[in-house]
Amino acid sequence: MVENPVVRSLMDPAPYSVSEDETLTMAWEVLERSGQRALPVVRADGCCAGVLDRAELAVACAGAALPRRRVRDLVHPRRTVRLHPDEALSDAAAVMTEEDTDALPVTDRRGQLVGLLTARDYVAAAAGLHRRAAALAEGPARVALPGLPPRPGAREHGIVIP
Repeated sequence: MVENPVVRSLMDPAPYSVSEDETLTMAWEVLERSGQRALPVVRADGCCAGVLDRAELAVACAGAALPRRRVRDLVHPRRTVRLHPDEALSDAAAVMTEEDTDALPVTDRRGQLVGLLTARDYVAAAAGLHRRAAALAEGPARVALPGLPPRPGAREHGIVIP
């Protein structure tokens, strides 16, 4: 790894995201099809409202009145810690540890979502398996809803979902 690495060097610059107005059912479907373990939530203005993780979404989806529940119901009641792409990775790791989270949204100075940093990114980097953000950025950008990625069985392992 480079000396004094920054968040930009490990983050996923094109994570799938979901609107805060979507249903929990749709959020679960995006997580299932994308293979992500955390799902950034964006407001209509493109600013990041938070991140849902697979476990909390699974618990919420098990409840009654599911078709009426919206993503905002889970995200808004809590504080969301965000990172900037140029923050030191050591600071990001400290925040993840202090906040007891495996994923943090990366935003620009206006709060617009520009990426997602996960504990999985750290592990991959430590093992020498992480692809640099610059290489990922050259590929097709992922989009927020509408439009779902293919189901995991419908794509080959190791191919980035367009």
